[in-house]
This record gives sequence, C-alpha cells and structure tokens, in this order.
Amino acid sequence: MSRRRLRPDRAPSAAARGSRPARGSRARRGSFKDGSAGKIACPVLVCEATDDLFYSTTEESDPRKLYRHLTAPKTLLSFTEEEGGDAHCHPGALRLAVARIFDWLDDTI
Repeated sequence: MSRRRLRPDRAPSAAARGSRPARGSRARRGSFKDGSAGKIACPVLVCEATDDLFYSTTEESDPRKLYRHLTAPKTLLSFTEEEGGDAHCHPGALRLAVARIFDWLDDTI
C-alpha cells in the first residue's frame, strides 16, 4: 500500500478526496434558478464583502443574488473598505464581522 504525500500548500482536489462536483455545478453556481433559495424557511444572514475578489464588479454578486431569491426572513450585511472588511471573508475586520454576526444572532434567535 503506497502513501500519497499531500502538498501542504495545496488542498486535495475533489477527485483526490474521492468525490466529484455535481454535473454542471459550475454553470449553475449562484444562479438559484432551481428554486433552492426559496426552499429555505429559517432566517438567513447573508454577508458580502464589497470588493470580494471572487465576484465581478460589473455583475450582481452571489451574496446579493442569494439575498434576492430568499423568501424567508433575511438580512444582508455588507462590509466596506472603510470598515476594513471589503475583502473575501473580511480579514481586515474580523472583530467587526464577528460582532455584527453575533448581534444578528442575538436579535434573531
């Protein structure tokens, strides 16, 4: 039995983990045309970074698309450059992000 060495700088691919992404999942990512967002019944917090490197600045971002398609109670939190939270996962404003998320939980649950 051979042992494969994983490179610490690279996460294993889906194939290496023994799973495959759903057929056509890249094409459907963020479209919500299948009605999946409308099936959510619990309150939803959607967070977005205004300068997220994963989303185009000319098109509607995936967080905003999700927010628009939700029918359940929903809240959209936007993190801006002025707050230091405009990057993906808000690394420049983690304390602010966590505080706002926990405030939402306190108000919602």
